[in-house]
Amino acid sequence: MTEPRDRSLTLDPAYDAAGLVTAVVTDRAGALLMVAHMNAEALAATQATGEATFWSRSRQRLWKKGETSGNVLRVVEMRIDCDQDALWVIADPAGPACHTGAGSCFYRRIDGDRLIPLT
Repeated sequence: MTEPRDRSLTLDPAYDAAGLVTAVVTDRAGALLMVAHMNAEALAATQATGEATFWSRSRQRLWKKGETSGNVLRVVEMRIDCDQDALWVIADPAGPACHTGAGSCFYRRIDGDRLIPLT
């Protein structure tokens, strides 16, 4: 069954019960940098400024990536999936994407019950 959002050319995000959509962030080459969440205010701020802004579930407030570190994510393009419940943010990072200093938040591989650092 096809939903109206599936083929629509109108931005109409399907926010979850908490008012959020998942935002997957990659660089221009497609390297996965991070996954976060946006509410309507974060999406609007991102569109207005060209720099990625998210909703921090832990802080319960808007969070502009790089607001303290300077490692902002300059948005090149944003895409939304067919259900309009997930965003893909393609960005130019101004430094490491992860708060740990790693280039990506996905810097460890799962091996059984162990984590193996990627080099």
